[in-house]
Amino acid sequence: MTVASQDLWPAPYRGAAPVQATIEIPGSKSVTNRALILASLAKTPSTLRKPLHSRDSALMIAGLKAIGCGIDEQANGDLIISPGKFYGPASVDVGNAGTVMRFLPPVAALANGIVHFDGDPRSHERPLGPVIAALEDLGVTIEHGNRYSLPLTLNGNGELRGGAIDIDATSSSQFISALLLVGPATEEGITVTHVGSTLPSMPHIEMTVQMLRQFGAQVDVTDPRSGTHRWTVHPGELTGLDLVIEPDLSNAAPFMSAAMICGGSVTIKDWPRETTQPGDQLRTIFANMGADVEFTSAGLTIKGTGVIHGIDVDLHDVGELTPSIAAVAALADSPSSLRGIGHLRLHETDRLAALAAEINALGGDVDEEETALHISPAPLHGGIFHSYEDHRLATAGAMLGLVVPGIEVENIATTQKTLPDFPGAWANLLTGSN
Repeated sequence: MTVASQDLWPAPYRGAAPVQATIEIPGSKSVTNRALILASLAKTPSTLRKPLHSRDSALMIAGLKAIGCGIDEQANGDLIISPGKFYGPASVDVGNAGTVMRFLPPVAALANGIVHFDGDPRSHERPLGPVIAALEDLGVTIEHGNRYSLPLTLNGNGELRGGAIDIDATSSSQFISALLLVGPATEEGITVTHVGSTLPSMPHIEMTVQMLRQFGAQVDVTDPRSGTHRWTVHPGELTGLDLVIEPDLSNAAPFMSAAMICGGSVTIKDWPRETTQPGDQLRTIFANMGADVEFTSAGLTIKGTGVIHGIDVDLHDVGELTPSIAAVAALADSPSSLRGIGHLRLHETDRLAALAAEINALGGDVDEEETALHISPAPLHGGIFHSYEDHRLATAGAMLGLVVPGIEVENIATTQKTLPDFPGAWANLLTGSN
C-alpha cells in the first residue's frame, strides 16, 4: 500500500469487535543497523538474515556503500556484506536516523578522504556534539562551523588512533554505542566513560556490547554498581557472521495493544526468549496494565481482559515505548504517570510535547512535566492526529483510532522509518491475516 507523505490517513475503527491475529514483525532496526556496522568492520563477509528493510536501514546501507563497503540484497531480502577499505570523497544522507547520524561518522573516520554528512532539517537540531567532540579528541579533522551538529565534513586519513574518552551521554545512549562499535578497528582500542548524570536507554548499550562480542570483540564493562559507567573495547579483528535478525519488539507495541484496546488475542511470531531489546519490557508493562501475556509455541501471545488499568512507570531505559504506552494509557480506567522520559524531547520530535498536544486535542487529559507525562481518563473524539514526522507518533494515532471513530493520522508514511508497510500490516491485523 502506497500512502502519500502528507495525506490524512483515516485510522481504521474497530470498536469492541475482538481481534484474532498472528503477526510477523519485521527485523529490529537497532539490531540491523548495529549488525551492518560490525559486518562492515569485519575481516570476512557476513550474511544478515531477516534484516529490517525500512528508511533507516536503507540510509545505513547507502551510507556504508558510499564509503566502500559491498552490500548485496538477495531476492529473499537477506543481505551479504563484503567488507572493504573505506574511502572518500563521499556524501552520506542520514535522513532523520539517529543510528546513522551517530554511528557512521566514527566509521567514516577510518576512511581515507573526505566524507560529507547531511540529512533532514530535523537532523540539524538533534544532538550530535558529543560524538563530534570525541572524534576530534581522537585526532579526527571535522568541519562543522563550530556548531557541533549536522551538516559536517569529516577528513579521514584511513586510521583511528583510539584511546580514552569521557562523554556526556545524558541525551542519548547512542553517543556511547557509536564509539564502542568502532573500537575494534582502532589502533589502541576505545575506553568510554560516561560523565553525565542519568544515562538513558541502557538496554541499547547492552545490545551494542553483546553484538560486539558476537562478532569477536573483547569488551570489558565496569560494574555500574561501582558508580562508574565505563566500557573498554580492545583492538582486534572482527569475524563475519551468518546472523538472523530478531523481530523489532518495540514495533510490536501497536499490534500488541490492539488485543488490549479491542479485546481478543494477538500473537507476535518468533518473540525471543532472551534478548537485549528494550521492547521486551512490553511483556511486563502491558501485563501490569491488565493484559494476559504468555509465551506460546508460535511466539508471544497477548490477550485482552476487557480492562485497561493505568500505570505509574519509569520508562527511562525504554523511552521508545512511550508513545504506544501513552496511547494505551489514554484509554485506561485510571490515571497513569510515565516518568523519566525527558530525553524524548530530543528524539525525532519533542515526543512529550507532541503526545500531550495530540491526545489533548482529541479530548484527552494529559499534563506535561519536564520529564514525565500524567494521563487521566477522558472521553476522546475524532480529529486529526499529527505525526510530526515521527513514526511512533503516527502509530500511536492509529492505536487510538481503533476505538475512537473519526481519527485521521497525518503523514502515516513516516512509519516507513522502521516499518516498511505499516498501513498494510495494520489492515492485516484487523482482518486476522498473517
